[in-house]
Amino acid sequence: MRIPVAGLKKGVHLLPAHRSHDYPALAARWRELAARTGMKVRQLCQAQGQKVLWLESAAARVGQSAVYLSAGVHGDEAAATSGLLLWAEAHEQVLRTEPYLIFPCMNPVGLMLNTRADGRGLDLNRRFHLEDDPVCGAWLKVMRGRAVRLAICLHEDYDAQGMYVYELSRLPKGWSGEILKGIATARLPVDGRRRIEGRAAMNGVIQRRRSPKGLPGLPEAVALYQLGCQISLTFETPSEFALDERAQAQAAFVETAIAQATALTR
Repeated sequence: MRIPVAGLKKGVHLLPAHRSHDYPALAARWRELAARTGMKVRQLCQAQGQKVLWLESAAARVGQSAVYLSAGVHGDEAAATSGLLLWAEAHEQVLRTEPYLIFPCMNPVGLMLNTRADGRGLDLNRRFHLEDDPVCGAWLKVMRGRAVRLAICLHEDYDAQGMYVYELSRLPKGWSGEILKGIATARLPVDGRRRIEGRAAMNGVIQRRRSPKGLPGLPEAVALYQLGCQISLTFETPSEFALDERAQAQAAFVETAIAQATALTR
């Protein structure tokens, strides 16, 4: 059973499993999508010989408060990069008209090598505060001064027993639990642990109002929150489950979270 992605149209399909770590194939699909939607493809930097790309919709270029989406910070989390592409190809009209900033694969060499770290052996998701990092420093230059109303960072977790979310939100009430409940299936349940990654969790949600302190480096989602994003979500699927199920869940989470945030922040 697959988790349906609303608006999925004929011709939209996942990268096959044997191509899920093929960064050139992934980048080509994003370039084709950009050509169809009017999104601008920009080069963030070069990382170990590979171009790190990001996309900006026309509405974002005129300064509207944007939705931020990213995947592939860790290269061994292929359902995140595949799921983000699946969502985007199913929502081309949205990308033509609404403000989006998309970073489809922040760690292309890691994706190709199927490693958490990048080609330097470093964890990018602990480096988003570093001005002199070739990737994260370039990212900071792009993101500073931009208005972001919702950020969704897509990840996977080897130890996870199901889907879960790390939610940083300035809203008075958490809402990620309802999203998880709505997209859960028998094959891909919500992670029911009371502690996840050493943090208290309830119904698959680790919830915070304040930016955490004492971290061994700054993750992307926290950096976005510190830059003023109202809602910053890190979504995790369990990487030991079936790839197609995980990618479908990634796409479904993005879709549902955007719909919920739009309703809550009007």
